[in-house]
Amino acid sequence: MNTKFFIYFSEVLGKTVRDARNRRVGKLCDIVMKMDGEIYPKASVLLIRRGIFFKAYAPLDWETVQEVGDFVKLKVNKGQIKFERLRPKNDFCLCIDILDQQIVDVDDHKVVRVNDIHLLRVENHLYLAHVDVSLRGLVRRLGWAEFTDGLIRIFSPNSAYLTQEELISWKNTQVLTLGRAKNVLRLDMGRQKLEQIPPVKLADILEDLDKFDKPRLFRSLEIKLQRQVFTDLPTIKQAELIEQLEAKEAVSLLENIPADEAVDLLSRLPKRKSRQLMRLMETKTSKQLSKLLGFSKDSAGGLMSTEYLTLPQVATVSDAFEKIKESTHLPTNIYYIHIVDDQNKLLGLTALRNFINADPQTPLIQTCFPNNVFVRTDDSVREVALLLEKYRYTAIPVLNEEDILQGVITIDDVVEELIRIAWSQYKEKI
Repeated sequence: MNTKFFIYFSEVLGKTVRDARNRRVGKLCDIVMKMDGEIYPKASVLLIRRGIFFKAYAPLDWETVQEVGDFVKLKVNKGQIKFERLRPKNDFCLCIDILDQQIVDVDDHKVVRVNDIHLLRVENHLYLAHVDVSLRGLVRRLGWAEFTDGLIRIFSPNSAYLTQEELISWKNTQVLTLGRAKNVLRLDMGRQKLEQIPPVKLADILEDLDKFDKPRLFRSLEIKLQRQVFTDLPTIKQAELIEQLEAKEAVSLLENIPADEAVDLLSRLPKRKSRQLMRLMETKTSKQLSKLLGFSKDSAGGLMSTEYLTLPQVATVSDAFEKIKESTHLPTNIYYIHIVDDQNKLLGLTALRNFINADPQTPLIQTCFPNNVFVRTDDSVREVALLLEKYRYTAIPVLNEEDILQGVITIDDVVEELIRIAWSQYKEKI
């Protein structure tokens, strides 16, 4: 009997299956694993196939398997095995549900493709131990391992191809799809593991996925994490994801990200799609975004966010602290406070560092910057950047011609736009 503790699935897939009298029954075409909450799933059913043009299938309980070696030996006779024309439906098969599927490696925070499966043999039982994501795993499946390995040993005996296995423990993986026809994600233990991955890393993982898996993984996340991950995606990838989500899901995202980012995203979508989403939004949000969409993309008005903190002229330092505490949910810079009158005209700008040590009853306007620095809605990105650099601000207010506060621009918005412009100019030259 073969005493090899680990075997690869590709080594047994397609093996001849023989009955208790050593008569040929068919070929092993898949193994069904028992998903009962165990870390390493156990083989529960052997699937046999016979025929070439008219195929038939027979599932056998794993307890009927006597030995897996050069061929699969059964404990039962051929006459006891019933074949059917249709392949039986099983919940978790190695060949259909794991091979060639995309897997999230929750340790290294990356998406990989399964080229082979490493099985642990304990007595006569098989357990799913690792997934093989190496090139060598693919070569082994194709049946080229002996030739390819021999060739590499001659020309490059110390090659990493021969010496380094790329095996990922099953307990450290998360299956993204269990077959295209199944809208299933394994989210029991996997969801908890996925949510331990930083949003930025999850965004990288989403970028690697295809159009089927991207929305599936995204929907599996908690709402709060969805929004964090979404904002970490490049705008072009955000637009792709929005196109793949239901309209209500897309609207929920757009209503909970900074207004300037939502505007940039809407401007990249087809006009029909953009109008559809705007109609589904709350009236206040829709009006706000419509206003921003009216500005040129490379102007201050096109870059600004309409989420900012304001207080009246009579406000005190104590009022400012309360305002900041109430606004920690805002994704924009909450450490700048704008003093405005009843018409929302800008009277002054202050920052947390200006009043953090001041007496709580001090009028907030006394802590404002000496110069009322601002930009107009039609100012260029270059003008905004120069002012931010000159005064070392991280955010700057945007006013219209009547000095009414319209929004704020953060340094992040400016840097992103400058990079986009520089990249566009670079591509024109090459």
